[in-house]
Amino acid sequence: MTTTARSAQTVGVASAIGAYLLWGVLPLYFLLLAPTGPWELVAWRVALSFVFCLILLAVTRGWKPLLAIIRQPRLLALTALAGVLIYINWQVFVLATLNGNIVETALGYFINPITTMLLGFFILRERIRRLQWVAIGIASTAVLVIVFAYGKFPWVALSLTASFGIYGLVKKQIGPAVDAISGLTLESFWLLPVAAVQLVAVGLTSGLTMGAHGALHAALLAFAGVATAVPLLLFAAGTRRIGLVAIGTIQFITPIMQFLFGVLVEHEAMPATRWIGFVIVWVAVAVFLADLVLAARRSSRSAAHTGTDTIPVP
Repeated sequence: MTTTARSAQTVGVASAIGAYLLWGVLPLYFLLLAPTGPWELVAWRVALSFVFCLILLAVTRGWKPLLAIIRQPRLLALTALAGVLIYINWQVFVLATLNGNIVETALGYFINPITTMLLGFFILRERIRRLQWVAIGIASTAVLVIVFAYGKFPWVALSLTASFGIYGLVKKQIGPAVDAISGLTLESFWLLPVAAVQLVAVGLTSGLTMGAHGALHAALLAFAGVATAVPLLLFAAGTRRIGLVAIGTIQFITPIMQFLFGVLVEHEAMPATRWIGFVIVWVAVAVFLADLVLAARRSSRSAAHTGTDTIPVP
């Protein structure tokens, strides 16, 4: 591997780790914003993310790529769809976090790779390897255990994994034609009417909390745009520079942090049946990671035989 490639890989790994660490601490950040409710919080996330992206576009002089995207109706439609999906993900996640269901959000992100593989298979006609099918089967068993043994349908987990999985699929369809900042700017723009309606509704019912609970609370709430945009931008920077093996491993930082926070800090209920379901999920994760490692080794051996120098991507 050349020095340039190694440097790019280092930056990519650091960016991806930064993104998943920030996503991992979001539950704590949201709880610190009390008494701001989930509907007002997501509305501010949307509006302030848009403002932050406009600032980034001004600083980086990224208006030209943005205007080029606006002239392409297909790309505009895809960014609108991506915006709807990420809104669903944000709203479900915040509702779950502020209502004591952080552990279930962790479950959603533990099984997200499984969802991504199934979407790739059914929508993109991608090949699924044997061990990947085993991981899918084990994860499906875990969901069934949680539904029937625990007696509660994991709608939070499945909503999160479905919305984020389809969001990733849409972003894959968009491809490199839309850069990270322009993409997030447009996604936030399409959601501004939704955010406005939510802010008006909250203002007319319980009352807006922005500016009503001191300067520190207002500053923390104003930070929602940065807290939303920065991890997404770091994630985009990471995925451009490193392979799926690294991303596949690093992505579990977030659900591990969320699970530990829910159990150890928020003391959410974990009856035996729920533990069994999570243990089965972790077995599926182990199989998934083993498949990634084996695929990387095969790729490395193939590169060695052909005399090329590549970063392994299964």
